[in-house]
Amino acid sequence: MSKKQISSALISVFDKTGLAPIIHQLNKLGVTFYSTGGTEKFIRDLGYEVVAVEDVTGYPSILGGRVKTLHPKIFGGILNRKEIKEDQSAIQQFEIPQIDLVIVDLYPFEDTVAAGRSEQEIVEKIDIGGIALIRAAAKNFKDTFCVSDQNDYHDFLKILTESKGAPDLEQRKRYSVKAFQTSSHYDTAIFNYFNTEEEVLKLSMKNAQTLRYGENPHQKGQFFGPLSDLLEQVHGKEISYNNLLDIDAAVNLMLEFYDGESSFAILKHNNACGFATRPSLKEAYIDALAGDPVSAFGGVLITNKGIDLDTATEIHSLFCEVVIAPEYDKEALELLKEKKNRIILIQKATPLPIKTYRTCLNGILVQDRDSKTDSAEDLRFVTDKKPHSQEIDDLIFASKICKHTKSNTIVLVKNGQLLASGTGQTSRVDALNHAIEKALHFEFDLKGAAMASDAFFPFPDCVEIAHKAGVTNILQPGGSIKDQLSIDYCNQNNISMVFTGMRHFKH
Repeated sequence: MSKKQISSALISVFDKTGLAPIIHQLNKLGVTFYSTGGTEKFIRDLGYEVVAVEDVTGYPSILGGRVKTLHPKIFGGILNRKEIKEDQSAIQQFEIPQIDLVIVDLYPFEDTVAAGRSEQEIVEKIDIGGIALIRAAAKNFKDTFCVSDQNDYHDFLKILTESKGAPDLEQRKRYSVKAFQTSSHYDTAIFNYFNTEEEVLKLSMKNAQTLRYGENPHQKGQFFGPLSDLLEQVHGKEISYNNLLDIDAAVNLMLEFYDGESSFAILKHNNACGFATRPSLKEAYIDALAGDPVSAFGGVLITNKGIDLDTATEIHSLFCEVVIAPEYDKEALELLKEKKNRIILIQKATPLPIKTYRTCLNGILVQDRDSKTDSAEDLRFVTDKKPHSQEIDDLIFASKICKHTKSNTIVLVKNGQLLASGTGQTSRVDALNHAIEKALHFEFDLKGAAMASDAFFPFPDCVEIAHKAGVTNILQPGGSIKDQLSIDYCNQNNISMVFTGMRHFKH
């Protein structure tokens, strides 16, 4: 492939981390340095000569540093097409120095936004010269090499060393693609910060992680995003596409209980098959497992507390794909690691996005995250019988699980334990019957149980079926034109029912 020797380099970076080895190697190759400000001083401090950009342009850095490199003598040297005679004539006529390499990063706009700085501080972190330099060098990849990402420094140093300063066309083009990704991502972040109209959707996600496969082995799969900001993997096999979906469901569910009593959930295919809240974590795990020990096989386990050795000992006897906790005792972690493929994750206190996205037909559906959690203050008591304090706790407990279960769903709980749920059914009656059948199969007593529904009852049939199974407390959104039929049935049979006024469909 066509190789081009690097004889000159324009280097201007905000963060100098990892730059020194590249400077040393370029100097060995006899490369002329051009630079500005802090980077110019950095190179001089390493003991090398530097041509100041202002000596090339005849202009100092002006407007508080906003204008430094925006000049034809800089951009002409970057955009010069060496095979075009007219370009060479212009370069000679205007005494424009050739620039073969551009190493530039951008002001940390996203970090400034994330730090909650003022709008003025954020605006000042919108890079102008840097983004222009990157685009110019990337456009002219046939003659100019562009390094725009600090994460590429190690690879670029290897290219420099192995090619003796003469990278080939494939390498220049590959780095050009990286540069356009850098500029595109940066502009998207700026647009999304200022955009309030929500009529345009722009997404840019870095940190691509190639998965073993997608939902099935014949499908390719990738995950985009800074997963390590939320979860640290300390043991186990590579996380799969289906693992990630279950982990997502588990994390979202447990966030409802994060500041409360010790809680443990077991999930399978994005739905909780076991959940319990108890004074101790070991008790919570044992009672969560009792909810459905069959489905728990190969499931995802998550808790809101650190896992101790007693709890880990109970977990260790179960084959599970994933364990998630905010921390682990040393002995507990060593025990859980004995299963070499078991994925062990530490969950960090990182907020989740406020929007959710999913492909639909030939487009993308966007919605606000369902951030509403039903509380005792939201309840409207619509029946003669009112639930007492413990019953209200169970109703809210059931509602939280119901919110994170596939619709149509019915959730049955008792004393802070998930007894059973009917998930993803085409009718609410089917969901209820499935939940009752499952609870009885595992020998739970439904007398005095609480029931939650993700949507209203269009008819009183579910209330009647639940009553005959032993349920005495019911939570639902309400809102049906036939709500009164369900209320009447409850009043006639000494059942308490509350309305939340909030539907929680999950499809």
